[in-house]
Amino acid sequence: MLSNRKGFTLIELLIVVVIIGILAAIAIPKFAATKDKAKLASVKTDLRNMMTAQEAYFSDFQTYALSATAAGFAFSPSAGNAPTTLGSASGFTASVVNATITGTGVIRSCSVGVGGNAASTTVDGQIICLAS
Repeated sequence: MLSNRKGFTLIELLIVVVIIGILAAIAIPKFAATKDKAKLASVKTDLRNMMTAQEAYFSDFQTYALSATAAGFAFSPSAGNAPTTLGSASGFTASVVNATITGTGVIRSCSVGVGGNAASTTVDGQIICLAS
């Protein structure tokens, strides 16, 4: 007598599990790289926002903010980003670092110099990102 069983065999199920594992092994590293690109974009955005905050501070006080914690310096960094700034009457330098960006030889920080504080190797107001 023939029995009419419905369902998948063990081999069919194992093949599906192997295929899913291969796809996951390909997709997970790509996802991690995408997260790092997004974190670097937030570093650059925070640096641009810090530049805007410095110009607003200069408009109010006729000098640039000495630090990112100066009274009247209206700037809040994104989560995971650590900003630093150093201002004077003639310009400022600012940098933002995100230590959660993974990997070796990847870009974790960006900096900018404006006015008298711009380094001789940078263009005034141009954001520079270097691998660390």
